[in-house]
Amino acid sequence: MNSFDGANTVYLVLLIVLLLGSLIGSQLPLGKALRMAMIWVALFAGVFILFAFRSNFSAFGQQVRAELTGEPIAAGETLRIPISEDGHFWVDARINGQPVRLLVDSGASITTIGGETARAAGVASGLRAPVQTANGTVDMARSRADNFELGPIRREGMTIFVNPGDRTNVLGMNFLTSLSSWRVEGNHLVLTA
Repeated sequence: MNSFDGANTVYLVLLIVLLLGSLIGSQLPLGKALRMAMIWVALFAGVFILFAFRSNFSAFGQQVRAELTGEPIAAGETLRIPISEDGHFWVDARINGQPVRLLVDSGASITTIGGETARAAGVASGLRAPVQTANGTVDMARSRADNFELGPIRREGMTIFVNPGDRTNVLGMNFLTSLSSWRVEGNHLVLTA
């Protein structure tokens, strides 16, 4: 037992003595005194539980908020993204500081943004080349995002295609494979830096 444990023990004994002294001093009947003691024990236990499990209650609150609002849950270097009503996973990221909404697409090799998004984020269009997509061959410009932020996950110099003819921004495998892990758990996409 160290001095901190000893001080806690003395403090606890003093609290018990104080509680018992106040119950005895009030000269209540034994049944009423025991009931009062049980109420005090229940109150102390409740406060102890709230204090001991405060981080769990916080995580529970985040989970409830995420379910109600559809917001992702960030914990350390992990981001849990709830599925949208349309059955897809959408993320709110920042490209060069500009907010961008992207559809997570594990079938896309490279993250692709539309021309308007590229201009707003200051992503310069590079050399144009034909790219095979699910919708056929599309002429796109290969470029880089200086800064890419998705919750607690940050990447610098990430390759991005710019598709001037499309408004849908897609988060592709070049980002997903840069993570230590990514998986689907129930109705959540879990990304870990």
